[in-house]
Amino acid sequence: MARRDGEGIFDLLQGFVASQVLTALVDTGILRALLDGPRSAEALGFRHDVPADRMDQLLRAGAALGLLKRRRDGAYALARKGAAILGVPGLENMIRHNAEFYADMADPMALLRGQGETRLARFWPYVFGAEGEVAPEVADRYSTLMAESQVLVARDTLNMLPIKGARTVMDVGGGSGVFLSEVLRRNKAARGILFDLPEVMPQARGRLSEPGLTERVALQGGSFRDGPLPRGADTICLIRVLYDHADDTVEDLLGKAFAALPPGGRLIVSEPMSGGDAPERAGDVYFAFYTMAMGTGRVRSQARIAAMCRAAGFGDVVTPKPIRPFITSALACRKSGEES
Repeated sequence: MARRDGEGIFDLLQGFVASQVLTALVDTGILRALLDGPRSAEALGFRHDVPADRMDQLLRAGAALGLLKRRRDGAYALARKGAAILGVPGLENMIRHNAEFYADMADPMALLRGQGETRLARFWPYVFGAEGEVAPEVADRYSTLMAESQVLVARDTLNMLPIKGARTVMDVGGGSGVFLSEVLRRNKAARGILFDLPEVMPQARGRLSEPGLTERVALQGGSFRDGPLPRGADTICLIRVLYDHADDTVEDLLGKAFAALPPGGRLIVSEPMSGGDAPERAGDVYFAFYTMAMGTGRVRSQARIAAMCRAAGFGDVVTPKPIRPFITSALACRKSGEES
């Protein structure tokens, strides 16, 4: 037991070093280069202007982490875990993006005390509802990163909470339309409304322009901070939206969702969540500190979000067990009344 505890503590201690090894393998393109076949430390060192012995140490570290395999001839090849990283949509860009987060975590006590501006707060300016338009390049960077990582979120959410029988689904804060696209592919009879900032509409228009989707989707630019949500949907989805915001903003948004839905209308919330009374690693470690570094958001448990939904007037709350908590958790609720 002492040995197992010691190993676990050492894994925590070396966690940052392991993540930096991963970053180096992704940033340099070494993982992608190994898709073409095994390479030697000498060849990769020459390519990246790193001494062969130091490149060999990076590759050995990758092998120790299960990302690479060291062959008998001394060359290195991709292991299954390394190949999986390349196959997950958006994961490489998320690993690169974590450099911003790691910088904010360099002094965790300063972060906890709220001292100084964080890099993530500068990366996500839309969260603060700053006056004036969001710069197009910022909106594009945000939408691209979110779109790439949204694919798995959409699949897990819809597997936990299938949207069957919905006639019109509105995705609030839907970005470029990844989630709504998946909804409409699964439910051929449904129509969609995508509601988000005007600056992200060009990306949404491009993604939703494929045959079979264009004529089924209405794009509405706007901010839920500035007024009521559009009406006309019997299902409203908030996908990775609430954890971006403080409680008062979330309460206001849930109230607007309740007002926009007809009696019997359904609300779906999906995002990383805290484990509540049973803290868990994804929500209560990574995402809790990530949202803290953003400067305004916070992770909440299913129970906390359910209570906020009930306070807004919703009932019939459903809280399915997450398929992969590190991807997303979810819940659904309804506005009381006859089925719409």
